[in-house]
Amino acid sequence: MSKKIQPCRVRLLNHLRFIYPDQNEELLADQLIERLGLKEKSCRKIKPYQNNWNQSDIYAITYGDSVIEKGEKPLVTLRKFFKHHFQDIITAIHILPFYPYSSDDGFSVINYKQVNDKLGDWQDIEAIAEDFKLMFDLVINHCSARSEWFERFKKRQLPEKDYFIEIDPRADLHEVIRPRTSPLLKEVDTLDGKKYVWCTFSHDQVDLNFSNPQVLLEMVDIIRFYMDRGATIFRLDAVAFLWKELGTSCLNLPQTHEIVRLLRTLIEYKNPKAIIITETNIPNRENQTYFGNSNEAHVVYNFSLPPLLLHALITGNNYYLNDWMMSMPPVKHGTTYLNFIASHDGIGLRPAEGLLTDEEITQITDTMQQFGGRISWRNLSGGEVRPYEINISLYDALSGTINGRDKYQFDRFICAHIVMLGLKGIPAFYIHSLLATGNDQDKVEATGNNRAINRHEWSCDQLDHMLEDKGSRHTRVLGRFKQIIAIRAKQSAFHPNASQYAMHLGTGIFAFWRQSQKRKQSIFCIHNVTDQNIVIPLHRINLVDTGIWTELLTGRQFEDVWDDLELAPYQCAWLSNI
Repeated sequence: MSKKIQPCRVRLLNHLRFIYPDQNEELLADQLIERLGLKEKSCRKIKPYQNNWNQSDIYAITYGDSVIEKGEKPLVTLRKFFKHHFQDIITAIHILPFYPYSSDDGFSVINYKQVNDKLGDWQDIEAIAEDFKLMFDLVINHCSARSEWFERFKKRQLPEKDYFIEIDPRADLHEVIRPRTSPLLKEVDTLDGKKYVWCTFSHDQVDLNFSNPQVLLEMVDIIRFYMDRGATIFRLDAVAFLWKELGTSCLNLPQTHEIVRLLRTLIEYKNPKAIIITETNIPNRENQTYFGNSNEAHVVYNFSLPPLLLHALITGNNYYLNDWMMSMPPVKHGTTYLNFIASHDGIGLRPAEGLLTDEEITQITDTMQQFGGRISWRNLSGGEVRPYEINISLYDALSGTINGRDKYQFDRFICAHIVMLGLKGIPAFYIHSLLATGNDQDKVEATGNNRAINRHEWSCDQLDHMLEDKGSRHTRVLGRFKQIIAIRAKQSAFHPNASQYAMHLGTGIFAFWRQSQKRKQSIFCIHNVTDQNIVIPLHRINLVDTGIWTELLTGRQFEDVWDDLELAPYQCAWLSNI
């Protein structure tokens, strides 16, 4: 076997020597190769720096039961709804964890290889994969305290007895970085007496012990299972917390990065067009380290975008957004960003640390609470708490400014998404943004979970009826998105790896320049992030006076670079030379 797939095996050995220096790396490499089911064709050399995406790629994020119909499996309804309403704009769907779970709306997995029978079955997942590329969550850091693995751990059965992290409760854990306020250790009764296990997120989510290579083998087996059922995009959930080492922060440790590299090696050899996305809701510079040297994640989330864009739109001040854009490193071919501004979680505030001041963050949280939002908190090592996340629907988050609600909610909401669609990277729409869903306060009260505010379940009949109403905000928003996405898909300057340069046109105007990889097309993306009319002389944009410039969103043409560009509140412009 090893001779047939030598290139893959050599790379695996290098990864394994770093991660598990005391293990038999030769045996482990062969076990990994066997678990993933690599064949003789894997001896081919993997061509680096391949972009498995282009400007037509648009991702959607959804739960399996975001749209439901009585008497029908939710996954069947989801496929039908997406084919009817979104097939002309969406190329890939991230179906949030659809496995049996015990908490956290799916991220506390009981069984990785089952579909939650309340949603459907594997045939329903595979049917969706016939129409859209699919992103699966690999919930890699932890599993449910109700999983079979953990039940066997409590019974001290092998191999699961060593799948979790036991810690002496007297150990010094003060340096460990936490995203939650619950105690880190959970007391568990086992056949060997009381044990204390590591729980980064909640006591129902028990961290897996990756210092045991058998856990890695289990995850690789799960990856193969998912690939065989249509997964081409893998989201590595909470991967930054993967490796634990006492006396450290247990965040972003070198072994964690090496495991991501190892998984990329395996997945690339199995399917060169597959994509790994790391979910690391951490400060901006730390997040970007998961590109590695173009050998870790293919794609990283642009986690700083949501809070910075929100701040710009509610204050009319784009200083911090501009400053962040200027600090973004260029990405090599084969890597890019995932740009999103709303998700199933909320608007994370850790990625804004070091970018916004504490006063600016407080200004955001105070304003969002006025618009019905909730705040989730995290513990600092000294016992202090800080805001971790804003829980609110994006449509309601943009219902006004720091001065209160106003009449520009629709325009501000569209402006936010035009910014997202113009930036370097792959855009990802949360389903409740596509549908302009508001806060679900009833679900928060019913569940006691702040995140439920942006996890509404729509009746398919009700939603279809609203989307047939041409005057509803849902129809207006979706219709406008379809127009803008259709325009974007035709522009080579919007390729996720096309060049991007920040522009400085003054407070209240967020602007950047995109240039196609062959330098044939230039697009100047200009956004009024204020509630005032703005006039911009075109010569300030530095347009080249060599022909007609077209504003793509309206179709207006400019032949004279000495003309003015007038933008109403939250209006945007895409000025293209072709």
